[in-house]
Amino acid sequence: MRIAVPIWENRVSPVLDTASRLLVIEVENRKEASRFVKDLDDQDLYRRCFRIQNLGVDILICGAISRPYYTGMMASGIRVISGISGNPEDVLKAYLKGTLSHSRFSMPGYRGNGFRRRIRHSPLEKPKDKGVKGEGRNHREQAKP
Repeated sequence: MRIAVPIWENRVSPVLDTASRLLVIEVENRKEASRFVKDLDDQDLYRRCFRIQNLGVDILICGAISRPYYTGMMASGIRVISGISGNPEDVLKAYLKGTLSHSRFSMPGYRGNGFRRRIRHSPLEKPKDKGVKGEGRNHREQAKP
């Protein structure tokens, strides 16, 4: 599996659309096997999408992303996890451990324009049992005293 993270000054780039470098990590058996950095010098959206697709990227972890770019990535078969900030090494470790949903990796004020996917677990791990149906009811469903 290949994971890509746009980088800027040792951070996840705040906006994928204008990122100039992409860190690509090859993961085998839940561990990093290799990595390289690729320059993204094309400014054309479709060429950039095509370039990322040709790198064999399966998962793209990024900060903000425009809807056209998001659509292009998804159409290329690349799973997009947006709204992420932090040090790329920490982000990668958290993703592999299944803890990327921790608030310390959330971009401040990022709403995702309605198309951010929730991060429930790493695809490297099995989903946890959700428990018995009906547990954790909200306050409106509880019986009044």
